[in-house]
This record gives sequence, structure tokens and C-alpha cells, in this order.
Amino acid sequence: MERRRFLTATAAAAVAVPLAAPRVAQAQDTFNWRMTNSYGPGSPFYTVGPGSPTDIIEKIATMSGGRLTIQHFAAGELIPALEGFDAVQQGVIEMNASNSYFWSGTTFAAQYFTTVPFGMSFAGHMAWLYHGGGLELWHKVYEPFGLVAFPMNNTGVQMTGWFREPIEDISQLQGLRMRIPGLAGQVYASLGVDARVLPGGEIFPALERGVIDAAEFVGPYQDRRLGLQNAAKFYHTTGWHEPSTTGELLISKAAWDALPADLQQIVKTACMAACLESMTWSEANNGEALSDLVDNFGVTAAVLPEAVVEALRTATADTLATRADADPLVKEVHDSYMSFKANHDRWAGVSEGPWHKSILKV
Repeated sequence: MERRRFLTATAAAAVAVPLAAPRVAQAQDTFNWRMTNSYGPGSPFYTVGPGSPTDIIEKIATMSGGRLTIQHFAAGELIPALEGFDAVQQGVIEMNASNSYFWSGTTFAAQYFTTVPFGMSFAGHMAWLYHGGGLELWHKVYEPFGLVAFPMNNTGVQMTGWFREPIEDISQLQGLRMRIPGLAGQVYASLGVDARVLPGGEIFPALERGVIDAAEFVGPYQDRRLGLQNAAKFYHTTGWHEPSTTGELLISKAAWDALPADLQQIVKTACMAACLESMTWSEANNGEALSDLVDNFGVTAAVLPEAVVEALRTATADTLATRADADPLVKEVHDSYMSFKANHDRWAGVSEGPWHKSILKV
């Protein structure tokens, strides 16, 4: 009887204190965005493949469980190749994949976030962006336009470019018609080059038909794919103009602010992963491509003469100083980049410099 009274009292107590209600899954918002691209359909690295924009889209869709889906449009499929900045700013689309130096005519400071001639390597540039205040400055530069941006891929050091005739003297730059974007184009222009900006898909026909005398694109793998070896045979290097070329994922700030924090973090993480994946993909493919160009296409790969490099170095310093002195925001970005570079150069000189001299043999 005592046991029965105890069980009855326990049951009554259980009824009196209700159990916690089971957790009901809340419906989560989903987002369907569109991304345009400055590069054409099927371009490895720039549209498809490891670390490409479409790869980032897949990563975001997977990590978000389908809550953020993005439709990709290569150059010309929705808007022309170099109109992404305006399209995102105007709210036509939410995202654009490109390189920030294409917008240097709108805001010169954008140049620094892609690459700087005679600037930092992949390691240094990414360190500045993520740990030296570079990313925060990127957002500050774009704030008046209602935009935010993140690094989304990286080619590493690029080749100087393709020339119909070998460059042996600085005087040969006078009047040379060359496809070259960004700050490097302004540096070349100061030395007499007729610098032109062309989308990737227009480079080969312009070089083949003699509309231009020289062209820069990326590196051996990408350049071979465009067929530039069939339009010119002299392939110069030093990488002075683009020592670390960073891609840009441009995003409407209004659209970005509407994303919950976890989706914002997913986008950031996908971009960081793509930077490493694209850089290592480039390193894995450029060696074989360079050998193929030299061995099977009659290409001559040669370093620019030191006198030419020094003239370019001086012109770069003059151009940067002039533009920085003319605009406080450019100066802020410039000073941040160069200050970080000075410290990184000291470390690279102690660490990587001796390694290159003693180990690396070409």
C-alpha cells in the first residue's frame, strides 16, 4: 500500500510539472542570388575548376545546405565583361567575379587589392589582406559605392607577357601597343607604351591581327589555352607587374547585410578556401605548360634585361607616389600596403631569399 501511494504521488507530480516542449525546427530564410563574371564561359580558374567562381558557388551551396544558391553568368551572358562593378552597385545583380584593378578608373585605390607592381608575393599579399588591415581598407574604399568585396582566388606571380619582338632596350617600349590592365598599364604608359585594356577573349585576335604588339594575360597554362603562343613567340618574365594577382568577389552591401551571420561566414570561408585552392592549382599546372610552350611551340622564355626592369621600377615608384599624394584615401591604402611590405620583405629576405639562392635551380 505504501508503495502504491508513492507511485500515485510521483505520477501526480509529473503531471503537475510539464515536460519541456520538444524543439520545433524553425523555417530558415533562403537566398537566391546571381553572379556575373568578367571572364568568358569555360575559362579554367576564372569561371570553372578548382578555386573558380563556380567552385565557390558549389561550396557555398553545400555548406549552407542550399540556403544560399547563386546562379553564375560568364562574361557576355548577362552583361558585358567589364560592367560588373556598375551592375552590382545598381542592384542589377548581387555579386560579380573579377579583379579590382579593372575599377581603378573609378577608384584608384582598388588597384592595391588585386596586386601592386614590384609588390608582395602571394604569402605577403594575403597576409596584408587578412592580418594587416587590407581587407578593412578594401571595404572602406568601396563603402561610398554601397559594395563590399573579398579575395576569391589568386594566380600567384604572373609572366610579363608576349611580344612579337624581344625587348632588349627600354627604347623599344616607346609606341609599343600592349594589352595591359591596372596600374602596370599606367606605368608602361609613362614610358611611352600605348596601354590598352581588353577582356581575355579579345587578346588573341588582337595580337594575331597586329592590332597590338604585345599582351599580358596570366601565366603559361592560361596563356597557352588562349593560343597566345600562336600569335607571338617571345615570352618575357620577371613578374614585376603582377607578383600576386588576387581575384575579387564583389557583393552588394545591401544584399550582404541581409544575410544572416552564419551565411556571411560561409561566403568568407568559401572564398578563403578558393584562394588556396586556386593558387596551388596554378602552381601545379604552370610548370608543365611552360615546358610545352618552349619545347613544342618554339617559344623563347627570357627574363627582361635588368636596365628595363630598373626603369619600370623607377616609373612604378613615381606613379604610386603621384597618385597617393593626390588622394588621401589612396595614400591611406598605399601607406598601409607599403608599411606591411617593408616588414614582410625583411622576413622574406631572411627566410625565402637564401632558400631561393641555394636550392632553386632553373
